[in-house]
Amino acid sequence: MSETAGYMRFFPYDQPYENQREAMDRIHNALTRGQNVLFEGACGTGKTLSSLVPALEVAREQDKTVVITTNVHQQMRQFVAEARAITREERIRAVVFKGKSSMCHIDVGYEECQALRDNTRAVVDTERDKRQLERRQRELLAESQDGDGGAADARSAVMDELESLEERLDDLEEQNVCEHYRNNLTEDTDDFFGWLFEDVRTPDEIYEYADSQQLCGYELLKEGLEGVDLVVCNYHHLLDSTIRQQFFRWLGRDPEDVIVVFDEAHNVEDAAREHATRTCSERTFDSALDELAEADDSRAENAGNVLSAFHRALVETYEASFGFGDREAIGENWTDISIANDDRRDDLTLEFLQRYSGRGIDDDLEAAMELGQELDEQYEEAYREGETATRTECQTLQAAAFVSAWLDEGTAEGLYPVVAVTRDAGTDEVYGRAELYSCLPRQVTGRLFEEVSSTVLMSATLQPFDVTESVLGLEEPVTMAYGLQFPADRRRTYAVETPPLFASDRDDPDVQETVTETIHDAVRMTPGNTLAFFPNYGEAGRYADRLERRSEKTVYLDEPGESVERLRQRFVADDGAVLCTSLWGTLAEGVSFDGDDATTVLVVGVPYPHLDDRAEAVQEAYDAAFEGTETGWRYAVEIPTIRKTRQALGRVIRSPEDVGVRALLDRRYSRTAKSDLGRYSVNSTFPHEEREELIDINPEKLKFAMLNFYGDHDAYNGESPRP
Repeated sequence: MSETAGYMRFFPYDQPYENQREAMDRIHNALTRGQNVLFEGACGTGKTLSSLVPALEVAREQDKTVVITTNVHQQMRQFVAEARAITREERIRAVVFKGKSSMCHIDVGYEECQALRDNTRAVVDTERDKRQLERRQRELLAESQDGDGGAADARSAVMDELESLEERLDDLEEQNVCEHYRNNLTEDTDDFFGWLFEDVRTPDEIYEYADSQQLCGYELLKEGLEGVDLVVCNYHHLLDSTIRQQFFRWLGRDPEDVIVVFDEAHNVEDAAREHATRTCSERTFDSALDELAEADDSRAENAGNVLSAFHRALVETYEASFGFGDREAIGENWTDISIANDDRRDDLTLEFLQRYSGRGIDDDLEAAMELGQELDEQYEEAYREGETATRTECQTLQAAAFVSAWLDEGTAEGLYPVVAVTRDAGTDEVYGRAELYSCLPRQVTGRLFEEVSSTVLMSATLQPFDVTESVLGLEEPVTMAYGLQFPADRRRTYAVETPPLFASDRDDPDVQETVTETIHDAVRMTPGNTLAFFPNYGEAGRYADRLERRSEKTVYLDEPGESVERLRQRFVADDGAVLCTSLWGTLAEGVSFDGDDATTVLVVGVPYPHLDDRAEAVQEAYDAAFEGTETGWRYAVEIPTIRKTRQALGRVIRSPEDVGVRALLDRRYSRTAKSDLGRYSVNSTFPHEEREELIDINPEKLKFAMLNFYGDHDAYNGESPRP
């Protein structure tokens, strides 16, 4: 690549890093050819600009739009900063787009908003027609006063039409309207769009500016999307197929004219699975049956037959699963109940078929769908006419659509039927839901990758690429990986051979003592703050308690329900503290600990996720889809777990000046464990270059190694701790 490469006009700084230079060149070539890219880059490799700069150039060359998407709030702020820097060098029209719920000034749901928009537009259009007719009748009046007999007749017809319009307007003005949206339609919005494209505006800035002008910023944003160079948005705008179609319409683009950049792309798998999963609560069935009981329609009885049978089957299925004390143990979080069978349909379906007694399930479901659609239209009309203060959702339509999907798709590849229960905190009532859990994310992402021009999936933890390619349904992507570009002598990464923290060994007093002493040694030898990640919040709490009893340093514990940002601020303001948290919490990725915020990071144990029936279903689906007996475990459990570990390790060493230690406390991480731990060893799951940095070390020697390392870098400021 030469300095005069066309895409360098979008690079906002003096010089790119060497690997960044190479990455931009390769990504530009791939996007020009319409290929997908898997791009792994450690902190300091400049992933955002490496992807965004060539994407903007290809979009400019080929008349396309770039969409960069993330599910991490902090990353969205970084994209705004990078886009602002770019537009200082080369003018681009960029929009940061968020969902309606976070942009609405009057806090209404989607259906209500749609009805309000239609009503408001009808009022504005009628007022415009009235003004035009009034102007025309004045012209005809003047002509008739000049002796034009035909003008008098025409004016009479116009007056009749005006009277009709005024009656319609009186009716419309009694309906629900949105004053913010009305101002969008009636006021001059040129100033808003001038302000919007002067710079790259955040959603909060747009909300405040629009509110100050009594405008609807969300609707104006939708209008402003067409023809922009860059849009920053959340995952769901692309992973939800219905939203995606609307989103592309707002862009004024066909899918093949969109280049997509996925940030933190290791999260796409879970996000796609979530968007493909369907659920329906017992509460929805209750409301649907109440709705049908009030409906004066012959189809209500048939619809009630099928929905009440499914409702009763749902209740009976979870009630039958309860043993002694199980109902009392149900909490406010959803708890799964296994209903799948290897040789026949699931327990809920079998119970439903046994309980149903009607003229035919398909006919009754068709009646429920037809009646539900009509009821939904009636609710829409009632809201438009101002007869109701809120737009009622049709529960019959939702319940019938779910039961239809359950019966038609319940045995489809990659879908796993589940029943779950929870307890209502207000009423103390236990109730359930049915769920079709999607095991294969490629059923969502594969279609997206086929539709759009090309994609870049970037993350610090995408390897192994063949697994990402298979799981997400990518066809022969271009792959590239760049490790830490910072000086290697300013960091150490240890595989500490503490006892393997298998679940069965975690309560062993000797194991706990060894692990506690090793953590204590690491914290004592750290000149600054230490981050400690554990397999779950329970283990984090256990070792936080043990550390508090023997450590002189402040121990912070990340607990569910506590504000993560407030905890982070308290921790980084300290000097020489330790923060204990779960590797599956929000502090393990997307949160930076720069400079002196944290110096050492510890990952204690191999943090496998809870292996419930859903996890087993995903493994089985992967085994079947990719034809391998160990594929499911590797793809669905081991690799995502090590990605989480690698993400946690990346919380420190955030710049070339940083000095730090990263330690994995569990013998399963060590190179020497492969010979006797077999499949339980995870050393080989790390990328080659990261395995090469891992130094196996005995627990009792860790404190000396850290003392020497930090001492060599004068990190103790002349006050070295005693080993």
